[in-house]
Amino acid sequence: MEGNRPLLVEVQALVERAQAPNPRRFATGLDVNRLQMILAVLNKHVGLDAFDKNVYLKAVGGVRLTEPATDLPALLAVFSSLNGRSLPPGMVAFGEVGLAGELRSVRDIGARLREAAKLGFTQALVPKSARCPRVPQIDVIEAARIEQALSAVRSLEHYR
Repeated sequence: MEGNRPLLVEVQALVERAQAPNPRRFATGLDVNRLQMILAVLNKHVGLDAFDKNVYLKAVGGVRLTEPATDLPALLAVFSSLNGRSLPPGMVAFGEVGLAGELRSVRDIGARLREAAKLGFTQALVPKSARCPRVPQIDVIEAARIEQALSAVRSLEHYR
């Protein structure tokens, strides 16, 4: 959050096969320990492992993101890169990822959705527990667990 306005930031990931025996984990603008946790949760609950891959995660624009709301966007970025597919244009996501694979609500969901709508986003992936207010311009997709979130993304028409 920036003042009273939510800060919406693009999160990118690049996953590539490691050439060395010790793959790199690198994060710019995000906590590398959260990246490690996200990779472990993806492996444990979805079977996507990156043990032999370099993983780079970046918050675009040079900002430093520290809130748990960035967990879900980071997870989606890594998932997207692992699968070699782009997330649908116009999609925004926020939520905390727990070690058991659950998605947890974050503060100011309504403000985040309204700001996303102002910026032209048309879909939002959020934790089911978020109790989202209706924002007419945004189709809200709710998921209680990461498996549900990834399944929802896979089923979207624009997931290429």
